[in-house]
Amino acid sequence: MKQSIVLTAQGYLELEQELNELKNVVRPRVIKDLKDARAQGDLSENADYDSARDEQAQVEARIKELEYKLEHSTIAEKNEKGAVTVGSTVTILYEDGEEDIYEIVGSLEADPFENKVSNESPIGKAVMGHKKGEVVEVLSPNGNYDVTIKDVK
Repeated sequence: MKQSIVLTAQGYLELEQELNELKNVVRPRVIKDLKDARAQGDLSENADYDSARDEQAQVEARIKELEYKLEHSTIAEKNEKGAVTVGSTVTILYEDGEEDIYEIVGSLEADPFENKVSNESPIGKAVMGHKKGEVVEVLSPNGNYDVTIKDVK
């Protein structure tokens, strides 16, 4: 079964940039390091060679992972009708009067320290498809609660 990955346009671009960096800068450097380590002679006790092989394996694994993610991803398009979608910035008002602003992103881009919330998180799931002014119930593992969508951009 193929996994569908939802990304914002910015998230897709960042993955592409990382892939290009790995293919065009890091991979050639690692190959050069391998050649240099081989030139040192005996490979059975060559720490530089072992290190270069390990780095090569990590780089190749990350390249494969990024290629898979880019191949199986969908770029989310913002909804012009005011409904929350991946890529929207949402201002939420909690029952206690506290207010937070979140960017709804795909699960690969989620970063709570930057207020980037996954569309698969409890808050993300609750607000998806809803519009400004609506009250939605967030189904949280710590108990359900209501939030009001104060603004959608």
